[in-house]
Amino acid sequence: MTENPLAHDLDHVLDHTRELWEELRGERLFITGGTGFFGCWLLESLLWAQDRLHLGVEAVVLTRNPDAFRAKAPHLAGHGAVTLQLGDVRSFEFPAGSFSHVVHAATDSSAKLNAEHPLLMLDTIVEGTRRTLDFAVACRAKRFLLTSSGAVYGKQPPEITHVPEDYPGAPDPLDPRSAYGEGKRLAEHLCALVARDSGLEPKIARCFAFVGPYLPLDIHYAIGNFIRDGLRGGPIVVQGDGTPHRSYLYAADLAVWLWTILFRGQSCRPYNVGSAEGTTIAEVAHMVADAFAPGLEVMVVREADPHRAPERYVPATTRAQTELHLQPIVALKESIARTVAFNRSVG
Repeated sequence: MTENPLAHDLDHVLDHTRELWEELRGERLFITGGTGFFGCWLLESLLWAQDRLHLGVEAVVLTRNPDAFRAKAPHLAGHGAVTLQLGDVRSFEFPAGSFSHVVHAATDSSAKLNAEHPLLMLDTIVEGTRRTLDFAVACRAKRFLLTSSGAVYGKQPPEITHVPEDYPGAPDPLDPRSAYGEGKRLAEHLCALVARDSGLEPKIARCFAFVGPYLPLDIHYAIGNFIRDGLRGGPIVVQGDGTPHRSYLYAADLAVWLWTILFRGQSCRPYNVGSAEGTTIAEVAHMVADAFAPGLEVMVVREADPHRAPERYVPATTRAQTELHLQPIVALKESIARTVAFNRSVG
């Protein structure tokens, strides 16, 4: 049997969540978005814990294309604890039986979809969340995890270096490009409404930027594009001027944070999920270039305007650190190296 290339990372997740898993012993878990970046990491870490702690857990995973998922991750799709359910998140049939936990990780965060079909983006987020919440209540689930987004804050002002959970900003409701952020705001609001009228405990993870295995390399994620460029032999191309500030949490740390929020987070109290260590896009590009030997050329397409304040998308994570004792563990340089190695191993 081939060793899982993520074994080291999955041991890392288990080491930092071991005491949490007893809550799932003998239980059933329903997951939407189980075939995406977040979902694959949640499934990988869940099944790693299942096999090592003998939890007896069952995971039902909603997917629009079971065959594609079987081809992408046969070890997940074919695991004895996993059942794939065909369906759309907005209209899926409720699976029979009771479930103790529901994880709602489905939403296409594609900038292309948001730009070209904003109504579809909004409908998918809002209707999908409503459908999944209705199912969670119907199956008498105890806990519900919503993977929300830092996009709920709207554009981060340059004078705010780290945006906290109580920041009152919001996307511009008259800008069609706000569909994703407004959809996530409505999704959180639906959680609050359902929690008021039921015994469900919705946990809200406001997710920022990440890097790691399973990250798509060919959409709007800059760090993914840089890694793609590097795997092709370079150069690393920065499409903008390289000045925006971003921060990146490694995928294995992300899994630790999400499971901890589900099991230990307060109901309807959002937690920023990400790294508070900001760096410019140009600096990230050079870090990716240095991950390849010999180092690759970095090309920045546009010249920076010295009179314009740089954009920021960096969270304050004090709430997660002080209340849930979470912190980033894998440094960005190592995160990039592991992501490159994984893509080489599966490429």
